[in-house]
Amino acid sequence: MAPRAPGWGAGPRICDNRPVNTIEAYRESFEEEPGYLDFAAFGPLSPTVREEAHADLEALATGRPSGLEHVGQHVGNAQAALAQLLGSKAEQVTLQPSTTEGIMHALFGLRGAALVSPGEFATMPVATQRAADALGVLTPQWLDTPDGRVTPKAVRNALTDDTTALVVSLVDFRTGYRADLSALREVIGDRLLIVDAIQGFGIVDADYAAADVVAGNGYKWLRAGRGTGFAWFSERALDRLTPVFSGITGTDMLLPIDGVPQPSRAANAFTVARPDPASAARLAAGAQEAIDVGVAAIEQEVAIRVDEVLALADRHGLPVRSPRQPGQRAGIVALAPEPAEVGALAAALANVGVTVTTRDGNIRISPHAGTTAASMQMLDEAFGAFVGTRL
Repeated sequence: MAPRAPGWGAGPRICDNRPVNTIEAYRESFEEEPGYLDFAAFGPLSPTVREEAHADLEALATGRPSGLEHVGQHVGNAQAALAQLLGSKAEQVTLQPSTTEGIMHALFGLRGAALVSPGEFATMPVATQRAADALGVLTPQWLDTPDGRVTPKAVRNALTDDTTALVVSLVDFRTGYRADLSALREVIGDRLLIVDAIQGFGIVDADYAAADVVAGNGYKWLRAGRGTGFAWFSERALDRLTPVFSGITGTDMLLPIDGVPQPSRAANAFTVARPDPASAARLAAGAQEAIDVGVAAIEQEVAIRVDEVLALADRHGLPVRSPRQPGQRAGIVALAPEPAEVGALAAALANVGVTVTTRDGNIRISPHAGTTAASMQMLDEAFGAFVGTRL
């Protein structure tokens, strides 16, 4: 089990005051309604996070300096907990309003050519093109990928002498394909590796040391709610990226008044303003829970749930677009029914009370470690009802 991040007391707890520090307690902490299989879209808040949020709101309501100071400390707590999950130093972690803003800090600060698949989640291609249009020092290199999978082979074939960075998702939002960060690092050499980790952070024991920028958010798999974004910058990234959106928190002064100092040479240069400490508290609580339970243990439990979904899909003869090899997947199973059948399958799921994401002809199912047998039974019933309409 990983050591506790500094600044924390007894650790995350569920509402009956039992510590959430084992995989059994973690599974029991899931309180979403049966049939919820959409953690890749949003993770219903955990009891630990809700408890922390309520306590902080009460502290902020008093106006007492001690309460304000207590809540303010959560910024440092969040950075420390994230650093443990990333295997980095806390001062290299910045808190951001969203994943997108972390990615935009990196891409607007980049020069040369950024290799990115147009099939990635919109955050990355949009940020790449906006940076290119705004500053004129970055060129998008659009990567042709097989079924949206950014593989080492595809990257190797696309690299040029002008390529200065690869921009990639840790886990593809459509198919659930999990990128091999270590292998990608070997292929790109000394170029920057910029990673959107939102679909794997907290449930994938990834080699983040292979990356140079890791941006993510706590509102999916950490169950910490929105406003819990972050971005980590390696020393190589800090040397090569130019702080463009660098605000009053981006200098080495506590509050720059009567002058405009240069941006800091540290990671805080890639921040605009002070983070919301209440959001930081939720992020810290969700991240610390993952530390106490262990990401590897959570990953193993998620893999069991994914296997259950795959088995149900196979039993009912539903085509699966997602990888089946454990090392190439995380928590997403994408079904690819015939275009004419997408609506019927989505309706069958909704009629039984199963919550999933339907987009671009795919049905995306994303269970978590605490997904119950009751939810799987509902999924089985929905699949059966859909297959019955074919008869």
